[in-house]
Amino acid sequence: MTAFTITQLTGLLREAAGEDDTVDLDGDVLDTAFADLGYDSLALLQTTGCIERDHGVTIDEDAVAEAETPRQYLAVVNEALSVKN
Repeated sequence: MTAFTITQLTGLLREAAGEDDTVDLDGDVLDTAFADLGYDSLALLQTTGCIERDHGVTIDEDAVAEAETPRQYLAVVNEALSVKN
């Protein structure tokens, strides 16, 4: 599988927890804290569950909890996907 992208991530975040009207998820948000984007740990857990289910992987929950930005989160997800392949 190719790398999980910011577009895929923002789509799942929107599905899992909606979107804050004051935040443009289509902009440059890779290094913006999830808290500043309006997403809490529950939204990330829901998103992680969807990725695990859809891609048949297990993602390290501790690493997800430490990921403060989409860039860090994508690194965790893509590491799990690379182990699967």
